[in-house]
Formats: sequence, C-alpha cells, structure tokens
Amino acid sequence: MKYLPLNAGIFIQNRKRFVERMEKNGIAVFNSNDELPSNGDAVYRFKQNADLVWLTGIEQEDTMLVLFPDNPDPKYREVLVLVRPNELKEKWDGHRLRVKEATEISGITTIVWLDVLDGLLQPWIHLATTIYLNTNENDRKANLVPVRDYRYAEMMRARYPLHQYKRSAVILKELRAVKTILEVEVIQKAIDITDAAFRHLLRFIKPGVMEYEIEAEIVHSFLSQRATGEAYGSIIACGDRARTLHYVENNQECKDGEMILMDFGAGYGNYCADLTRTVPVNGKFSKRQKEVYNACLQLHQYCAGILKPGISIMDYTEKAGDEATAIFQKIGLLNKADVKNEDPDNKAYRKYLYHGISHHLGIDVHDLGTRTEPVKAGMMFTIEPGIYIEEEQMGVRIENNFWITKSGNKDLMKNIPITVDEIESLMKKR
Repeated sequence: MKYLPLNAGIFIQNRKRFVERMEKNGIAVFNSNDELPSNGDAVYRFKQNADLVWLTGIEQEDTMLVLFPDNPDPKYREVLVLVRPNELKEKWDGHRLRVKEATEISGITTIVWLDVLDGLLQPWIHLATTIYLNTNENDRKANLVPVRDYRYAEMMRARYPLHQYKRSAVILKELRAVKTILEVEVIQKAIDITDAAFRHLLRFIKPGVMEYEIEAEIVHSFLSQRATGEAYGSIIACGDRARTLHYVENNQECKDGEMILMDFGAGYGNYCADLTRTVPVNGKFSKRQKEVYNACLQLHQYCAGILKPGISIMDYTEKAGDEATAIFQKIGLLNKADVKNEDPDNKAYRKYLYHGISHHLGIDVHDLGTRTEPVKAGMMFTIEPGIYIEEEQMGVRIENNFWITKSGNKDLMKNIPITVDEIESLMKKR
C-alpha cells in the first residue's frame, strides 16, 4: 500500500457495530473478491471487497473474516483468514501478510491460514443457529459474473441446509452509510489530496492543453501524495463534452473560450473523495459562463442548506428541483409556459439537469446507503447539481462532499476554491 497505516480502531469499531446487530448464536462469514483474468496470462489489478475492507482493512486476495460472538471459545469469536505465505509465489507477486502485520492492520488477534479453515469452520457452524452470508446489494449493481460471494452462499446452503440464513448486506447497508469520526478523518485526507491536485490544475490548464494531459497531472499529484490512485476514472470534459455525464475518453484539445468540467477524486486508505469543478480554459469566465456557473453554485448552496438529518432523499430531490426551476427561469433556460405545461413525471428543469443531486460516499464512490429512509447524522453525501445546455454546447457541475451532523452538515471541501473570483484569481498565477 502507498498510504500510511490507518488507525486499526476504524475496523475494530466497525466490527463491533456489526456484531451488535447480529442475532444470538449467529455466525457471519465474509469473503474477499476474486482475482479476475483479463487477457492472456494477465489478471486485472486486484480490488478488495468493500465490505471486507470496511470490517478489516485487509486488501490482500484470498482473505476471509469469520465473526461468531457467541463462540464458547473466546479466541475464535473473530477470526481473520489469510492465504499462507508461499516463498515461490512471493518471488513472483511480492510479499504476503504475516500474522503480526495483519493484526496491526485489522486489530484482530486470531489469524488462521486458509488451508486449515474447513476443519475449524465446520464445528463453529454446528454450534451456530444462524449463518450470515454477504452479497452485493448496491441498488445499481451489475453482477453478470457469478462472483465469490454468490458461489460461497450456494455452497454453504448446500452443505448446511437446515440452518437459518440471514443477509449481512441488510446490516451493512445501514452501518456503512453512517461514518464514524475515524472514517471521516481518512476521507478528509483523500479530500485534502484532491484539493492539492485541483489547485495545481488551476495553474496548469491553458488553451491547447489536452484532456489526457490534465488527467496525467491528476494521477501524478495523487500518487506523489501517497494516494492509492484515482477513486474512480477521472472525467476531464471540455466544451460540449461536459454534457456527457460519464465521459471517459479524455482525448480532446481544450480550446480558448471553452469551459472544462473535471470530476475526479483521490482514493486513500480505500476511502474516496469526489470533487467536480468547472473552470474556464483561458482563466476567465465569459459573461454567460459566469451567469450559468453562479446559477449552478446557487443551487449547490441551496441544497447544502436543506440536506440535514430528518429529510428524505425524495423530499430533498423535490425541493432541489423546485429551486432549479426558479433558477433556470432567471437565466433564460425556462419560461413560465414551460413550467405551467410541464409533465409532472418529467419536469421542465430535467431538460437541463438530468441526474440526481447527491449520493452516499465512503469506501465506494457510490457508497451503500438507503434512498428511502430519512437522512441520518453521520451519513456522507456528495452535493453535485449540474446545468447542461445543448444549444449552448455547455455543461457545468459543482460537487463537494458533506458529512451530516446532528446540527446540520459539514462541508469537508470548504477549503477548495469554488467561487468565480477564487478560480480566476488562482488561474491568473499560471
């Protein structure tokens, strides 16, 4: 790992929160992700299962976690399972964790090797009444490949058909949505790295630069600050390409007079930052660009003012839409007739703002969390309104990351330049 060691208390606290939600005499088993082949004899860069990371901090492949809080033997109430280090494999693929190292990362003192797990697990299962198994329950998942969690669940149900089974994901969706202070500290580090990269870009961007050159500067800045890398593929979209929400080509020239939308964030300690800014390529907003940008910023600030504990995402989105409707009329995108005759299921403002305003943020960029229950203190959200104008070949989006507290919310990106004056002032110093 490139990042500095995290506080193991993060994972100790997370496991404690999960165990407190388990039924008496329940046992929970978590698996790492698969190593996936790409082409030839190559595999994709390994990405650990987010739930396993949240519980242990361990990024190594072939890892498992067993939680059995009512095990009669206290030693085996939480067990981390690792692949046994192999001298030959380490010559090819590098160092594998030893017991002491894994304990320092996770806070788990009982470590067993994967090749002896079966002989231990079966007696534990026989003592348990309920088995918690984990699967991906992100509402936007696209599981076309039978990944390890699903294969393992099928195997366990065949081997132990008379046990009661529960979904760990139900608990994790609620717990992972509410961040602890220790988790927020790691996210803040990812945000600070992202801040530094953005400030560098404001001095780097000029007419004639290529989108991929900007992307390269982001990656260089992240890695030089110990980030794992990009939390997601950076979107570097100049001119009309900014209207493509998940633009990934990043291969065109940034021209004088255009604006460039940059959606990027650092990954640090497996936690994500998610920033979007839209800036003028030549360092100076035109009159119309400034008007649209400030309209987007006004909507962003309005949303920040209402995203508080107790509001539902549906009500929040409805209020944001009403505010967008009023703002879009002020800048000439909508008129009274457009609003009067709008389809209630496809309101007029959706012509210029066609995505959601916020999503949960954490170990995953689109992190686990409910969209139907009221917002709770401790949740982490993006706020990212956009204005996309096809007839003007223009797209603007502004995004910050907010931690919800009992008294409101805290903008973790409050130090990142956001106003027209701040952006223009820093771009002058190129």
